[in-house]
Parts: sequence; C-alpha cells; structure tokens
Amino acid sequence: MSATFPTAVPPFRSRIGRDARSGYYAASRRYRLHLVLSCPHSVQIAVVHGLLGLDDIVPVTLLPAVPDAPGGGHRALRPLYEASAHQHPGPAAAPVLSDGWTGRIVSTHAPDILRDLARRFGGDGPELLPCGAEQAVEDVARLCEGITAAAQRAGRWDGDPAARATALATLLDALDELQRRLDGREYLLGDGPTLADVQAWATLLQLDTVHRHHLDAEAVHRITGHPRLWAYARRLAAHPAFGSRIDLDGIARRHHAHCRGREAAGAAVPIVDWAAYA
Repeated sequence: MSATFPTAVPPFRSRIGRDARSGYYAASRRYRLHLVLSCPHSVQIAVVHGLLGLDDIVPVTLLPAVPDAPGGGHRALRPLYEASAHQHPGPAAAPVLSDGWTGRIVSTHAPDILRDLARRFGGDGPELLPCGAEQAVEDVARLCEGITAAAQRAGRWDGDPAARATALATLLDALDELQRRLDGREYLLGDGPTLADVQAWATLLQLDTVHRHHLDAEAVHRITGHPRLWAYARRLAAHPAFGSRIDLDGIARRHHAHCRGREAAGAAVPIVDWAAYA
C-alpha cells in the first residue's frame, strides 16, 4: 500500500450562507483557513484561495507538513477542535475553516470549503463554480477520486499481481477519460479554470509526487502516455496560484512519514519537473 493515514472521523460540515440568517455568512477576515500544503485537499483549497485573491479576506495559517501530535493531528489545531467538540475523538487534522468570532470550526470538509469559497467569496475572481456546472464538477471529482484509489491499489507491493494489473488498467482508463475532456480546449469545463481543474491538477500532482514511487517503470511510462493531460498539468503549474502551492519537500516528508509500502522502479521516472514551477 502506498501510505497509511489517520483513521477518518466525521467531519465538521457547517456551510457559509448568503446572509446573517444562515448563521455563518461571508464577512471579511471573519474566517481563517488552516492548511498543510503536503495534503492534496489543502492544496486544492490553497489554489482556490490564490485564484480568488483572498489573502486580505480569508487569512491562511500554514501548518507543518508532517503532523506533530499523537494520532496524526496538529497541536496548533487542538484548541479549535476542543472548542468545537468536547473530547473530540480523532486527530486535530487539516484542512480547517475556522470562525474567528466564535473560536470554533466551521468545516473540515474540503469539498464544502471549496464550494463556499467559490460561491461566497468569489468577488472579482474567476467563476470557479459556474451556474449549471455543479454536476460536471462532481463528475470530475469522482473521476479524480477513482484515479487516486486505483493508483493506491496498483502500488500495493503485497497485493495480488492480477489485482494490481486490474487497478493499473482502471487508472489508465480514468486518465484517458480526463484527457478526452481536454479535447479542443485548455480547461476541463470551458474557457477558464474551474473547481474541476483545481481538483484534477491536485490529483495529477499527487499521482506524480507520491503514488508513482510505488509503481514499476513500465506502469509509469504508460501513465506518461497522456501528453495533453501532462501538458495541461504543466500549463496550470506555471500559473502563480497553482505553482506557488507546490511544496515538494513537504510532500516528500509527509509521504515518508506515512508510507508503509516499498519504493519501486517508477520512482526514478519523474513525469513533470514540478520544481521548475514551485
């Protein structure tokens, strides 16, 4: 298996509404993001934050790449978790959207945080969740989840060879589908970046910087056989909102801290020179 992570607990899932009647509503500097750039979910949120130019509206606290508390959480987040749920049973993990007015957690559910940033704090930024595109964004999100799950199964050194081969075929099919969505256009859903592009890019970054290390060289060469897809990943990486969120050292340290698998020959076959954009 590529890596193991702390056991998941039910996330905090409040939402940012339209106005005061919603309880939580958009207000400048009321909320704070707590992110770990070695975590793919945090990377997505950080990219959206950058695309929307929210530095002065929703401040960000960056946490260490490797959790520093027992059970896999971050000590700095424990007061927020305790204030939000007494004797919280799980690790104090990122990402977190906190409310400075109450001192409590609004949400730890990355998909909700992404959508609330795009809908409630978009301002003059790009339309990351265009009207009518919700289902298409969901479809890409599921496709990306499938890519990650298949890559993990394909990299299981202790798994059945036939199961690994099936997982690799599933992974390649999903990459084919993602590449087909780029036919004749620069972005997945239209003329500009959307949440779908943010999710796809973070998935490709994770595939190359983490999961590739547990695949054999032949598998990685087959993964590279999607030239439009990887050119798309490079093009997005050249955008400051994407490239400035690449923390290669942090990703490597987090991976090595959690990894329970064996490194394979594919580790020596990098796909994208991410350091050129970081």
